[in-house]
Amino acid sequence: MALSRVCWARTALWGSAVTPAPYVTRRLQLVRFGLAWGAPRYLFPRQLLIKHFWTPKQQIDFLEIYHAIRKQSHPEILCYLEKITPHISDAGLRWHMTELCTKMQRGTHPAAQDILALREGFSKRPLGMDQLPTLQMKALSRAMLLTPHLPSALLRHRLKTHTTVIHQLDKALAKLGISQLTAQEVKSACYLRGLNSTLIAEERCRTWLAEWLQISCNLKEAELSLLLHNVILLSINYTGTRR
Repeated sequence: MALSRVCWARTALWGSAVTPAPYVTRRLQLVRFGLAWGAPRYLFPRQLLIKHFWTPKQQIDFLEIYHAIRKQSHPEILCYLEKITPHISDAGLRWHMTELCTKMQRGTHPAAQDILALREGFSKRPLGMDQLPTLQMKALSRAMLLTPHLPSALLRHRLKTHTTVIHQLDKALAKLGISQLTAQEVKSACYLRGLNSTLIAEERCRTWLAEWLQISCNLKEAELSLLLHNVILLSINYTGTRR
C-alpha cells in the first residue's frame, strides 16, 4: 500500500528505524484526503472535517474558493521577483530571471530546467530565505495556505519549517515512485504544492508532480527559497489552471 510505504520512508528520514505502529498508520489513513501520505496536519486543517461532513461537490467548491484566495498572492510574488531582478549581482542569473518572468507574464509554463537555472540566486541575498522581506513572506504564506498574520520572525520560521518538511517528503516520494500513489493521493500532493488539481486530469497531475520532484530533489537546503517560490512558478500557468 502506497500510504504505509511512504510512511515508512518518512520515518526513516526523521531518523527512526522503528516500523510505524498500527495506530500511526490508521491516523494517516484518516487524513489521507487532505494530507496524502502523512504531511503535518497544519497544512490542511479544514480538510480533516470537510471530507466527513461535506458532499464531493461541496468539497470541490470549497477547494475552488480556497484556491482563489491562494491565487491573490500570485501577482504580488511575481511583481517582487521582477522588481528585485536588477539587484541580483550575477549577470547570468539576472538574464535567466528576466526571461522567466517575461515568459510567465505571457502565460508560458516554465520547464523544470528553466527554474533550476535560478537556484543559486535563491541561496543568498536578495532572494535567500533569510533575506526575504516581510511583505513577500506574507504573500508566500498565503500561497502556501498558511496564515500571514504573524510577526516576521515567526513567518520566516514557519515558512522554513513548512518548506523543509515538503522537501523531505519529496525525497521520500521520489524513492517510492509516483506510480505507487492513488489518484486521490496524487491530486492531494499537487494541491499541497500549489497546483489547483481539482479540475485537472489525473495524468496531467502526475506529469506536474514529476516536474516538481525533479526540481525539489535537485535543490540543496540553502536553496529552499526557490522551492517555496516554486509553488507559484510551476503552477500559475499549468494547463487547466487558467480560465
